Order: sequence, then structure tokens, then C-alpha cells
Amino acid sequence: MKSKLFLLLGLSIFILSCSSDDSSDNGDPATSLPIISGNYWTYDVFNHETANTPASFARDSVYVGNDTLINTVTFKKIKTLTIANGFYSGTLKDNGLRIDGNKMRISGSVNFSAGLPAALTFSVSDFIVLKENASIGEELSSTTGSFTQDFNSTPLTFYYSLRSVADGSQNSLASSGNNYSDITKTKVILNLRITADFGLPITVMPAQDVLVSTQYYSKNIGMVYNLTNINYTLSTLPAGYQLPIPQTGSQTQEEFLDVYQVN
Repeated sequence: MKSKLFLLLGLSIFILSCSSDDSSDNGDPATSLPIISGNYWTYDVFNHETANTPASFARDSVYVGNDTLINTVTFKKIKTLTIANGFYSGTLKDNGLRIDGNKMRISGSVNFSAGLPAALTFSVSDFIVLKENASIGEELSSTTGSFTQDFNSTPLTFYYSLRSVADGSQNSLASSGNNYSDITKTKVILNLRITADFGLPITVMPAQDVLVSTQYYSKNIGMVYNLTNINYTLSTLPAGYQLPIPQTGSQTQEEFLDVYQVN
């Protein structure tokens, strides 16, 4: 049950229609992720659920496929060889990426069951996930809204605020035995408030940042390291009301670039 909630929190970041940021910026073209057909990246994915248990391990392989039209705009379709285990790979799988000046935007949709009573539908539209030479703390995209999803036959309503924020740059990064240079950092932050319908709405989780994904991009290589933290604390429910979810939860996921090919 705990893993179901983590999946729901981590992936609900895309159960929405993201607002497009139409602001223009004539900076240098984005080069932190070379979106060219045939380019690929393989990641080692480690999930840490508790400090006292070994991290689980998986491998993801992400590659750039064909051109695809989304709302009459040309994107590159991003694919994975198998299921996506990591947060980064999962948010790219079967979606479209495009370079818009010094920005990278994502659009697309995917269905995912996550072991829940009903499939989840993910939709994104021109959401900015990266901007070259942005000021640290600069908000790149944001959107708010709500959606309702049954969880073990109990309707849960999620009130979300999703932001992408520039996290500055650094000259180098040592990661998994490799050294990368010219690093651009970006953060994706999901704030959630959740209510449950027990015949009347009850707040089961007050508004809080439940997911923070910090992504490190190396110029002309791509995303080389991603740290995703998921943390939540539920409200104390009135007597007679309960959900089969732990009161608190914490999970850390790391994705390390292993092998890659870029042109």
C-alpha cells in the first residue's frame, strides 16, 4: 500500500493539463539535452525507502525516436526500451520534447494503472522543464488545479500546484565515477492537498511539497543525475474514519547516467 501511494504522489505530477508559458526569451539555444533521433541514455536507478533497508536497483534506457506533431507543433518522441523505473524516465516515456529557443518543453499523455482501482491519465502541454542561463530561483512554468481519483473505493480529491524552477548552474559534477562539466540544474516541485469523500469532505493531507525532483544536465550530453524526494504527512482523521495509507512516508530515488550516445 505504501508503494501505491508513492506511485500516486510521484506520478500525479502529470495528471493534469499543464499551462503553457508563452513568454519569449532570445537567449542561447538550449543544448543541455541534445534531442536528436537516435540519441540514447541509460540510467542506473536506486530507490531508498528506509535507511535500514538496501536500495532497490533497476535500469532505464531512454532514446529519441521520431518526429511527432502535437497540436500542430513538431516534437521529438521520447521512448524507453522497457517499462520506466525512474521518475525522470517515466515522465519522458512516450511524450514529446522540443527545444524552444533556450527552453525545453514537454507535451504528451500516457495511461498508468499503478495498481490503483482505475487507470490514471497523464497529460502535459508545452510545460517548460529546463531553461538555459536562467537565474537561480526563476520560475519557469506553473499551474494549479484539481482532480479526483478513487483510491480503494474512496474518492480522493487532489488540489495541486506544480512548478518548475531554475536551480542555477555549476562548473562540474562528479557522479557515479564520472565527471561532467557545464551543469544546468532544474527543479520540479509538486505541492498537494488531499481531501477524502467519506460522505462529507475531510482533509486527509494539508498542503505540502510532496515531491521535489532536482535534475542535473551537462551541456551537449543530457540529464546526468536526478534526485527525487517524496515526503508526506497525513492529517489525524476523526474517529471512525481511516484510509489504508501510512501516516507518514518518505522515499528517495536517484538516477545516474551510465552509458549514452549523443550526436
